[in-house]
Amino acid sequence: MQYEIYGTSMPVVECKLMQGETLQCQAGAMKYMDADVEMKTGVQGGLGGFVKRRMMGEKGFLNFYTATRSGQRVALGHTYPGKIVPVDVGAVDYVCQKRAFLAGESDVELDIVFQKKLGAGFFGGEGFIMQKLKGRGTAFLEIDGETVEMQLAAGEKIRVETGALAFMESTVGFDVEMVKGMSNFLFGGEGLFLTTLTGPGKIWLQTMSIQTLAGELYPYLPSSKKN
Repeated sequence: MQYEIYGTSMPVVECKLMQGETLQCQAGAMKYMDADVEMKTGVQGGLGGFVKRRMMGEKGFLNFYTATRSGQRVALGHTYPGKIVPVDVGAVDYVCQKRAFLAGESDVELDIVFQKKLGAGFFGGEGFIMQKLKGRGTAFLEIDGETVEMQLAAGEKIRVETGALAFMESTVGFDVEMVKGMSNFLFGGEGLFLTTLTGPGKIWLQTMSIQTLAGELYPYLPSSKKN
């Protein structure tokens, strides 16, 4: 499969499929496709897969697009301001925030990950449930805002604001730490906790999570209360 990503803050990824090749994606993500592409809506993994996807913040159903001849295009769009990031699943697995999965080749599998540490689940910004990409093939992930990539060496740590982690290689450790210093957490604007990521592995950070964006916009939305 060949692909090209177009656009900036609201991008689309255009995938060119070989004959018989199938692309799976979120329901409603398709923006356009060539005439010789067949669409089928279904569930990956049966009822269990449906339930897992709902728990991960995704729609229960997937759309599967199969080219009946080579060179046919399917274009998928981002659902909110951000970036589309391609990843090669196979050599490593990826752990992602909920809602991150946009699309992938047919051999890419989407599974669920539960945070084992209570602190990470409550205060890490990602909740107890995250996504895990495994299998083999190219996948496309949605990032909120802009993205920053970092490679962490073994034992190397970085602290980020809660909600800033978009996804990471599964070898990276994930935990939370309380902000030290009374004045820091009272007036620093970062809250009580920071997410701590420990290498080895690669991480992808996002500059504006959709939750933060919603919080920033909320004061400016028209009130439903009548005067």
